[in-house]
Amino acid sequence: MHHPDSHPQPQSPAAAVGRATLVLAVACLAASGGCGGLSRSDNAAGVQLYQQGNYLGAVNHFQQALAKQPGNADCFYNLGATYHQQAKLLGRPADLQTAEQYYHLCLARNPNHEACQRGLAVLLVEENRRDEALAQLQQWGARQPGNPNPQIEIARLCEEHGDVREAENHLIDALAIDPNNPRALVALGQLREASGQSSQALANYTRALAVDPGQSAVAARAATLSAAQPTAARMAALPALPPPPPVIVPPSAATGNAYR
Repeated sequence: MHHPDSHPQPQSPAAAVGRATLVLAVACLAASGGCGGLSRSDNAAGVQLYQQGNYLGAVNHFQQALAKQPGNADCFYNLGATYHQQAKLLGRPADLQTAEQYYHLCLARNPNHEACQRGLAVLLVEENRRDEALAQLQQWGARQPGNPNPQIEIARLCEEHGDVREAENHLIDALAIDPNNPRALVALGQLREASGQSSQALANYTRALAVDPGQSAVAARAATLSAAQPTAARMAALPALPPPPPVIVPPSAATGNAYR
């Protein structure tokens, strides 16, 4: 599950919030088969319908999967993600409420369900309930101090609301927990690139690519920054030019008798 730090093009976490649910739902469902690997045919059909934009059909299949494995956290998440995306695309507030209910049902059974924690936080932010989202993520982090993802998600909220310094601090905290976390490295690189710290951004991108070389968009940004580095370094190494000499302006020709 990846918050779109693996965006098609590196961008701030805030810029990717609108797409987060779709990415999470498809990635999670397709990768896991959903519902703990059981009821695979129902979940596979649900994923296919979800990708086609047939959310009603997807919901039907995910509900069938849930009926075969009652109380499964992944099934509740699948349903929440589908209603969430449907609400966003069709503008139906009732679907958003249903999505939130399914997310809570998922977390009641598995409080550390990362995709659901992320999905619920996105939903709350979209409803201008940032304080609730922040409290939820802080509680998650307190329960799992060895998990870097709560810090990454809190950083996203901070950056989204203009607190870049606090966002950077939380990403540094995430990297203190997991120094090779590609999501944290990319997000930190994006913040530093946006603030003009190109060398540090390049270092973050390079580390992220060493861990996960398949990030084509990150590789493109790293290549761009790397190509610019030698020129900047040469310019910085050049000695400062001396100030230009003063310009001596000849006096204008005197008119009349200067001694008059």
